[in-house]
Amino acid sequence: MSRFAAEGHLAVAISREAGALVRSRFQGEYGVRPKDDRGDVVTELDLLAERLVVQRIRERFPHDLILAEEAGALGGDAGAGPGPRRTWLVDPLDGSNNVVIGLPAYVVGVALCVDDTPVVGVVHEPVTDRTWSALTGCGAYGPLGRMTGPSGPLAASGPLLAWTQGHAVARDDPAARALKSALETGSRRLLQLWAPLLTWSMLARGDIDGFVGYRAELIDFPAGALLAAEAGLEIRALDGGTFRGTLSGPDSDRSFVAGRPEDMPYLLDLVGRS
Repeated sequence: MSRFAAEGHLAVAISREAGALVRSRFQGEYGVRPKDDRGDVVTELDLLAERLVVQRIRERFPHDLILAEEAGALGGDAGAGPGPRRTWLVDPLDGSNNVVIGLPAYVVGVALCVDDTPVVGVVHEPVTDRTWSALTGCGAYGPLGRMTGPSGPLAASGPLLAWTQGHAVARDDPAARALKSALETGSRRLLQLWAPLLTWSMLARGDIDGFVGYRAELIDFPAGALLAAEAGLEIRALDGGTFRGTLSGPDSDRSFVAGRPEDMPYLLDLVGRS
């Protein structure tokens, strides 16, 4: 049994509880306001779900630091002295823009990192009431059992890939545009779901062949990356080197290519064409 089993059970329970809250209000009326001048939004559902998850974590682990999507850094005296630093990352509604336009493609994400290493990752999809979770060294699991990523060779028509970019990336960013163009040209489809955690779960269960990110957001990265890693997938930097993204590092360190080890040369070749 993992030494983080208790934290894993809590993450599953609170993500499901927050998911039920969001699902119950999804088709009703709720407040929406702009989050920034780039078109992102925050809804009343984000805030309600986040408040619930944060409260549950504080009740059980009052000394841990929490990084929440809307509230930012909360509490946390564990790790202030000697010993490991424990940080929970909470994305209470990954896919807020989808929710606002009535698109039922959104998830709740909860992760725990010890220092810079993800040790617990949970993604819950309220629409289908499905949960995917991983504990470090113990594999990744969903409703159908252990997840092992894509199977079989890549299709002759090209891989099915997904894309994400961070909120700070400008719409006319030349590197992002070149990279997306190369991926669209060399793939069968390039999905952009506006919900990175949902995309990570699709990769871990084998619904897509690869996932490419450019300056990805921190809050939803650890849970998804742990799902992928525990499903046997590989995460590399865009240049093919070791991925070195950390909690404290810049978003430029969170540009990545994820997929099966045997598909990585093909995926990196696509990226290299940008």
